Amino acid sequence: MHYRKMNENYIFREFTCHLTKKETAKLCFKSVRTITEWDKGKPIPAECKRLMRYASGRELSDCGEWERFIMHKDKLELPTGQRVSAQEIMAGIALLSINSELEILTTTKLLKFARAISRVMTR
Repeated sequence: MHYRKMNENYIFREFTCHLTKKETAKLCFKSVRTITEWDKGKPIPAECKRLMRYASGRELSDCGEWERFIMHKDKLELPTGQRVSAQEIMAGIALLSINSELEILTTTKLLKFARAISRVMTR
């Protein structure tokens, strides 16, 4: 029986990014043979590693503001663990941009009531 010696490149590609050799080769514009060499221990170029992270949804951006945001197929996982769809994000943005006078007054009253209830409950 033939057992493959798993190194960190193989673990990264197969288990962290969940990519096959063919998917990785197509993504990085490399041959399947090159990917096999990476699996055996040859270093993966930094730009290819980044592409693999992006493709698997593990990394959205280098920017620190997007840290801990992860894509799971068609949903964005927030740092809180909640998964939201594109429609939910658009609806939230639309609601935030409305900012009518009535909504501002309603929000102000709701906050006052919430603070009053909080004070009563902490006594």
